[in-house]
Amino acid sequence: MGKIMQQNGAETYRVEDTMTRIAQSFGRDESQSYVTPTGIMFTISPGAHAKLVRVSARETNLEKVNLANNVSRKIASGEMSTHVAYKELRKIETSPTDYSMLMQIISATLASGFFTIMFQGSWYDFLPACLAGGLGFIALINFIRLFEIKFVAEFVASLLIGFTAFSLFSFGIGKEVDKIVVGSIMPLVPGLLITNAVRDLMAGHLISGLAKGAEAFLTAFAIGAGIAVMFALF
Repeated sequence: MGKIMQQNGAETYRVEDTMTRIAQSFGRDESQSYVTPTGIMFTISPGAHAKLVRVSARETNLEKVNLANNVSRKIASGEMSTHVAYKELRKIETSPTDYSMLMQIISATLASGFFTIMFQGSWYDFLPACLAGGLGFIALINFIRLFEIKFVAEFVASLLIGFTAFSLFSFGIGKEVDKIVVGSIMPLVPGLLITNAVRDLMAGHLISGLAKGAEAFLTAFAIGAGIAVMFALF
């Protein structure tokens, strides 16, 4: 349960609380859990051996978090046994609940255009923003898939976004290049990561909060650096 939630974008304090509540539902009132962005440690009682699970890959999939929470509620209410719950969690972990790659690209493309409008860009900037944002998102997912280097992938994606936006603007397509750029990079911005970092800090999980905050800062820096390079060149 903890691994599924941590891998798919849940807050650290929520992961710990869920694991502890499940243990209490089965009469283990002295269980202890310690969760970081890259690992989970859990023990049933102070004298028992602790179990360590490493979390190496993290993504945003709130559907799996919601499904795991539903299992947790059923366990707490006594509607589900450990055997059934384990089978259900294994099913959730391996289920392909992600949207298709095409759907993600279409969503990022349209979101880029509408973010541009939201930031007071004109409708003349809508299509250039869609094109730049779509190409940048395609570059992001393909670079991560090939090289698995997260921050470099965001830098390359923002480079492509900046190049596309400035190139289209130089040909007279679009009225405000700054609005086009801002709208196009929004699908790359780590909004959930920033939110979780703040919520973990407020809940007293300083290590997790700082770690997630540092990851969000590096991501934002990579995006900003890519755009800054294009501003310098154009």
